[in-house]
Amino acid sequence: MNNKITKIVLTGGPCAGKTTAMERIVSHFTAQGITVLVVPEVATMFAQSGVDFATPNRQMFLESERQLLEFQMELEDRYVRIAQQGDRPALIVCDRGTMDVAAYMSNDMWQALLDGMSQSVTELRDGRYDAVIHMTTAAKGAIEFYTLSNNTARRESPEEAIELDDRLLSQWVGHPHLRVVPNESGFEAKLQQVVELIAQVLGIPIPIEVERKYLVEVIGTIPMCDISEIYQTYLSPIDGKEMRLRKRGKNGHYIYYQTTKTYLAEDRRIEYEEQITPWQYLELMQHAHPERGTVEKRRCCFLYENQYFELDTFCNPPLDYALLEIEDADDPTKVKFPPFLKVIKDVTDDPNYHNSYIARLVKHGQETKAN
Repeated sequence: MNNKITKIVLTGGPCAGKTTAMERIVSHFTAQGITVLVVPEVATMFAQSGVDFATPNRQMFLESERQLLEFQMELEDRYVRIAQQGDRPALIVCDRGTMDVAAYMSNDMWQALLDGMSQSVTELRDGRYDAVIHMTTAAKGAIEFYTLSNNTARRESPEEAIELDDRLLSQWVGHPHLRVVPNESGFEAKLQQVVELIAQVLGIPIPIEVERKYLVEVIGTIPMCDISEIYQTYLSPIDGKEMRLRKRGKNGHYIYYQTTKTYLAEDRRIEYEEQITPWQYLELMQHAHPERGTVEKRRCCFLYENQYFELDTFCNPPLDYALLEIEDADDPTKVKFPPFLKVIKDVTDDPNYHNSYIARLVKHGQETKAN
């Protein structure tokens, strides 16, 4: 059966246009022959059923959030089981996801909730969804369209909506495939961008990834940064395709991926990535490339001007430079660099800065210096 299942989160601040976007997503991709299932927003269901998330009773609040999170996960899993019985590709769109819960409580309360459920951010954020699309609240850039009339559970002022939008977005920073849809070109363009982003995740058409890579120096504090550990191992190539394994996570919690790449040009490639089990990872590690070692790096993910950056610092081999990557950068002149980074040069086309080359340095104990 050709029933590949793709699960994404559609999130964002109040009055971001999610309801209308959901309707567009269902109609567009159903017409493409894809089964589309929408997981409803659990927080709204709870609020409309009388659950008071504004209660001053701390224990009741925590229990409400715990039940919400458990119900969210169970509901998503049931939709996946339904999709697994189909005979065609399925798209599961979650109206908000697990990490949205964290935006409504302190960091200490969130960690206590995770500990009580034996969960981790790595598992809830990175392991459950193929992509996350954040639609920006209308209060940020389209204030004339901000309204409370279409959701009885919504009560935020424009200022509160902006603050909540930022908190929600910050919870997803660190996910490998996070995209932000701003209010720059009108609502119709916003909806179209959502559809196009989902199409890329689905591979309609074949996803050609455009990535720019820069040699940089950190000269300031990086705000709203999520740091994870990455262990990257290359496998022996098959039919000229580059194959790699990636172990990614932190604090002892990891997610495992297998990726196959076909390069069309230095900055353009066809990339297929799938999550695998720890046991599959260990089995595939037996086929590691004999001339390349495992690259170990710390990845700092952050947002700037609605752009999602990944900053890699290498631990093995220990290199004296950091690499900044940004995807979906068809026009490099439109990349907006943050003030806390000093760009040394564009190394997108320089093979000496490819991870596959750096993996050779691990194997042979060499060092390289920034030019």
